[in-house]
Amino acid sequence: MTPARTVNWAHPVACCLVGVTGVLLTFGAMVTTYEAAMAVPDWPATYGHNMFLFPWAEWFYGPWDLFLEHGHRLLGALVGLITLALTAIVWRTTQSTAVRSLAVAAVVLVVVQGGLGGLRVLLDDKTIAKVHACTGPLFFAVAVALATLTSRVGQRADVSRPTGQGGFAAWLTRLLLLAAYVQLVAGAQLRHLDAAVGPATFRWLVVLHLIGALAVTVLSLAAAAEAFGWIGTASSIRTGRRWWAAGIVGLVGGQVVLGCAAWVVSWGLPLGLLPDRLAAVFPEPSAVVVARSGGSAAIVTGHVLLGMLILAGSVVLCIVSGGLSQAADVRLPAGRRAVA
Repeated sequence: MTPARTVNWAHPVACCLVGVTGVLLTFGAMVTTYEAAMAVPDWPATYGHNMFLFPWAEWFYGPWDLFLEHGHRLLGALVGLITLALTAIVWRTTQSTAVRSLAVAAVVLVVVQGGLGGLRVLLDDKTIAKVHACTGPLFFAVAVALATLTSRVGQRADVSRPTGQGGFAAWLTRLLLLAAYVQLVAGAQLRHLDAAVGPATFRWLVVLHLIGALAVTVLSLAAAAEAFGWIGTASSIRTGRRWWAAGIVGLVGGQVVLGCAAWVVSWGLPLGLLPDRLAAVFPEPSAVVVARSGGSAAIVTGHVLLGMLILAGSVVLCIVSGGLSQAADVRLPAGRRAVA
């Protein structure tokens, strides 16, 4: 008799969580771009209303900054509900210890993230905003890992496990994942600059961000070279990993271009970072762009979101390269297999 096929509900719910979190991060990036974090001065209420009962017309047809900030809150609540649902599904089905641990971590992170968002408004503190901007990508990475590990690819542990616990591909992709996240953290510091920050501190933040960009670029190229068999052992070549590695390289290339454009629309030409003898060659810009046009907002926000995509791709590449090989061992009931 043919074994019964059961639906692995954890995977579609995890994919839904990734998609909604992506929209949430987009709203969050726009809130920072337009400096709309204080568009709603109270929390958890919205101008005295229950957050979920705030008049639709006043939100959807109201001021742009109110639309962004209140929309960000509603999306955050939706992400929290999906996270709770996913965790319940994971713990009611036969999943690996790693998947269950990630689900619990997602619940903790979403609660912390919501609390940080509320404190950011109540205290009007940019330091909290910086922390809030660092935990958001971390939650996104956990959501992507859950979606990957509950998929068919994630369940086939032998597909991507390297020969030996210290496989070169595994360590390389772990470093890429770490660098991609640290780079987002460094970028968050630049996007939430305090008015009291001096020129020297600003230059150091920029230098660190540039070093991070170089590290991500080099590691992504190395990961692609390994996936295509140009370095490392030829036995570790996998077609799926080639696509992911090549895609990350493409995203990194686009990110470099967007990063340069984001600098220009935010602070003008980087004359202050150049030696005096070189800066004298370039004419001083008439004014640094302060007000956000639609184009400049798209560039700056796109730069943030592309960084999130690089992080997500690095998570998947790390998993399929064996960087989380033990977590890929999803245990299902005997005689059954999950269907995505």
